[in-house]
Amino acid sequence: MPELVYNPLEKSPPRRLSPIIHELAKRGISGEWGRSLVDLDLKLDPRYKDEPPMIQYAHCIKLIAEEAPIRIISNELIIGAATLKDVTKHMVPVKSPRFKSASHTTIALDKGLRIGYDGLRKEIDKRLTSNDLDQDGLNLLNAMKTSLDAADIWKNRYIKKLEDLISKSSGEIKEIYQKVYKNIINVPNKPAKSFYEAVQSLWSMFCFLQLCGNWIALGRIDEMLGGYLENDLKNNILTIDEAREILAHFWIKGTQLACSDNTEVFNTPGGGDGQYYQNIILAGINSNNEEVLNTISYLVLDIVEELHISDFPISVRINENTPDEFLKRIAEIQRLGGGIVCIYNESQIIQSLIDFGYPIEDARSFTNDGCWEIIIPRKTNFIYMPLDSLYLLQFVLRKKSTLNVETFEELFQLFTEKLRKEIKNYNKIVDQYGTAGQPAALVSIFVEDCIERAKGFFNKGPQYTIFGSHLGGIPDTGNSLYIIKKFVFEEKRGSLQHLLNAINNNWENEEDLRKYIKKSYILYGNDNLEADAVVKRVFKAYIDFTSEIPERNGVLRPPGVSTFGRQVVWTDRRGATAMGTFEGDFLSSNFSPTPGTDFQGPTAVMKSHCSMDLKRLINGTSLILKLHPSSTKGEKGLMALVALMKTFIKLGGIHLSIDIVDSEMLKEAQKQPEKFPNLSVRIAGWSARFATLNKEFQDMIIQRTEQKF
Repeated sequence: MPELVYNPLEKSPPRRLSPIIHELAKRGISGEWGRSLVDLDLKLDPRYKDEPPMIQYAHCIKLIAEEAPIRIISNELIIGAATLKDVTKHMVPVKSPRFKSASHTTIALDKGLRIGYDGLRKEIDKRLTSNDLDQDGLNLLNAMKTSLDAADIWKNRYIKKLEDLISKSSGEIKEIYQKVYKNIINVPNKPAKSFYEAVQSLWSMFCFLQLCGNWIALGRIDEMLGGYLENDLKNNILTIDEAREILAHFWIKGTQLACSDNTEVFNTPGGGDGQYYQNIILAGINSNNEEVLNTISYLVLDIVEELHISDFPISVRINENTPDEFLKRIAEIQRLGGGIVCIYNESQIIQSLIDFGYPIEDARSFTNDGCWEIIIPRKTNFIYMPLDSLYLLQFVLRKKSTLNVETFEELFQLFTEKLRKEIKNYNKIVDQYGTAGQPAALVSIFVEDCIERAKGFFNKGPQYTIFGSHLGGIPDTGNSLYIIKKFVFEEKRGSLQHLLNAINNNWENEEDLRKYIKKSYILYGNDNLEADAVVKRVFKAYIDFTSEIPERNGVLRPPGVSTFGRQVVWTDRRGATAMGTFEGDFLSSNFSPTPGTDFQGPTAVMKSHCSMDLKRLINGTSLILKLHPSSTKGEKGLMALVALMKTFIKLGGIHLSIDIVDSEMLKEAQKQPEKFPNLSVRIAGWSARFATLNKEFQDMIIQRTEQKF
């Protein structure tokens, strides 16, 4: 097994964890378990063929529980594994009937910790006694009970396997199996009573959901586990080192899908091995306006620092009361590379959610959907529709008959008319969302209001059903319009038709013109007020159009700005641009500048980005900064990172991802991936090992502008 080495500081982190942990982490990161996923040909018994889809779904969950291989690794303190290959396909892993799984949400795993499966069963049984249920409601509630029975079957198979291992073992190994057995015997059926039980219970619930094909975010792990740990420490049940060790076992379990061969994003192979939406949120305030930051928050960062496991991407909620000590700890982890730890601007996000209409308690509890899109946990079904503003602009520019324009304002109006039509079409599609009733009884158990309403996760059972619009390419669109505005209409250096011909011919025979444009204009990302103003107009038009219908037919429609790597996929339909890029070039990521155009440093990038009216972006966006490791060395580099985070918060950003990586190392890793098996990079809402990306995604990461302080 290759040694796992990657640290841009060339300095080993502190060793707090045991050799056993390091060995298990090495096995997980290397993809041992991801490559061992089993492709079972599971098919539902024909006797269920005439049952309603919801009942068929529940029996599919039971079939998975009965047939999925059981895996217990020697020396692990937390057990349970998603062992089926179809888990990576975003489908319930039964071949027939075929059901899509759920994702893009953070569910009420904290409730499962508090009341256990037994408490959830009582809620379902109580609802079944009501006389207001229709047949669909009865089917859902009974499917929920069957799904919980399935979870019991799966757990009991692990209990039986442990009993067998205990009977065949001796010495220290037997003691470990007995310890694991004692810890799992009561959870997750009963409420967790200790920190160790809570960690096992949390993993058991999460892992069974994942085994059944769901891609679910974990959410606020420090809020969920903090009380259990503080109680155990207070009563001398365990030490802080023992707690760190237990939590590290949990963290290693997150690698169970690493390096599997079904790594797809947007149905396009190549997006890496980390996009399963299993995001973690740390710190910030809770619904009662109390600070969440606790010992768990620090332990998580300890573990990431030492093991460099990127499979649980972390977003930390930062506010004006976040202590400098914690900010510095975040920076210490960030400069190890991998893009694992990001930050949210908590205060601005909460106010934006309140302004949109969310109750303050819900706004305070915000998490993400598993990437960085902002949602209310436990209560939300979320999905979004990607839109490409650059494609819309290029559609207008290619229709020569409509481009008899004499002013920039006429051209901009043509673009905004096309954008408005796109938003109207989006709203028509959204009107039908949440009416199909796709079965998802297992997830529905953990989403508030689904039991009470007797409506499923995909049938407007959750308190909030959200279908957001997400516009990509705004920086590229604004830059292109800015060039046309300056070059054609203000400076009059050439006709619009000449420029459009050059663009539509992919700059063939126009290299001198292309070079002139690239060197003569300062674009978005450099704190250039003129360029930023045009990008701002594109953004404002989008927000204004989406704000006209914030909700209709029971579906909320908060706007976001994203690409999530689609700038790779979109190259097939995008042409050359007025800012001098060629057809096929990788352009802006989310709301970050067009690669190679931001040369004034990271602060200038943030000032351009935050000059947009981001408080109106209810569903969020993310700014990705790629920093060279040399900028972050020593105490000076560390404090520069802290200052960068504080500046981002002060300027009014939403979500900041700092990826500290050397482009030359990435190029070397492209040629010799075996030398960098655990080199992780930030893609968008997730991190992935660089070696698992295809060449297009690798090139996209390499081409991001490398910033220095």
